[in-house]
Amino acid sequence: MAIDFSFPPEVEEVRHRIRQFLTEIVRPCEQAIEEKPDDRETLVKNVIKMRKAAQEWGLWLPHMPEEFGGMGLGHVAMASVSAEAAKTRFGPFALNAQAPDEGNMHTLLHWANEEQKKKYLIPLCEGRMRSCFAMTEPEVAGSDPTLIQTRAVKDGNDWVINGHKWFISGARGANFAILIARTEDDPDVAQAVNSAFLVDMPSEGWEIVRDVETMSGSHNHCEIRITNLRVPDANLLGGRGQGHRLGQARLGPARLAHCMRWIGQAEVALNMMVERAMSRFAHGSLLAEKQGIQWMIADSTMELYQCKLMVLHAAYKIDRKEDFRSEVSMAKHFVANSLNRIVDRAIQVHGALGYSTDTPLAHMATQARWARFADGADEVHQWRIAQRTIEAYAKDGSVRLAAGDLPL
Repeated sequence: MAIDFSFPPEVEEVRHRIRQFLTEIVRPCEQAIEEKPDDRETLVKNVIKMRKAAQEWGLWLPHMPEEFGGMGLGHVAMASVSAEAAKTRFGPFALNAQAPDEGNMHTLLHWANEEQKKKYLIPLCEGRMRSCFAMTEPEVAGSDPTLIQTRAVKDGNDWVINGHKWFISGARGANFAILIARTEDDPDVAQAVNSAFLVDMPSEGWEIVRDVETMSGSHNHCEIRITNLRVPDANLLGGRGQGHRLGQARLGPARLAHCMRWIGQAEVALNMMVERAMSRFAHGSLLAEKQGIQWMIADSTMELYQCKLMVLHAAYKIDRKEDFRSEVSMAKHFVANSLNRIVDRAIQVHGALGYSTDTPLAHMATQARWARFADGADEVHQWRIAQRTIEAYAKDGSVRLAAGDLPL
């Protein structure tokens, strides 16, 4: 039988090493940071310690090819790594496998020329640079990149760019941005209207207006004003009119990478839910013995199981270079919603304690809420899933292709 739900020994070894690394290195560093939350020196010292240790442990850059200093893991193997790493706050960052840099590395690997790789990709892989991806705008729907208004006009050997972006994650502290801007007036297809540019920071004309405050506080999701920004033609990434293709190629695997990390968070919440239920006594019995609590545990366990299967199958299709769009859309929608439900149930089982900041659950809940619109809102994914299902049925009278194209 070709179907095998186990990892090969070398991936299992990496997964267990990640788990040990989190226990011995990451969690003690996180505790030191939490004890002095306003001390930047403590933060920087412990971040450097974690990242140096990841290199010493051979766990640095798991998602990138060995020629760039990485481990060369595929998407299925990365599912095991990312789900483990995301059980801690700094785990992905310690490995240099955090958003948005992880997605930008993949983008540069596949779209950048050799000079661009040397200038941007290699320092990013080495941890000497940070980056951001600037596409979303306040004036138009973020789910439809063909509406982008930021405009780039050719002027000699430069492009002059004017526009407005927001929710640009990681903009503060980034050394460069991948910027999506409109360059074409009348393309053959609407999706060919945009191009991608590499923007060095700081640059005259690139202004960080503010860090947009969210329901979970300030997390470096910035509003950017772009005024007569000059970018050399050599910094065009891909080709003219390729911005949409580049963005979609980046966002597909990036959506699944989010799902991998959300699985780790969901499992942490479920573990906490069960531990609380097994240790809290009320009204004559432990919470774990009460049917209402058992149902919450059961529902959460079933959803976590589904999340893992969906992510593994979508990753499998990416590794095989098959069309993975439907599977990633379904996984992104389902995992995001499951994360919200599982964390919410864990809070309910903890009662007032879960709503407080004495446990990580309250913070996890506010972070989980953005999952339902980041990298595509629920409704957009549902719309595309429905379209593909209808198209599949119209093609051969069956929805099989849209439902994973599985041998069942």
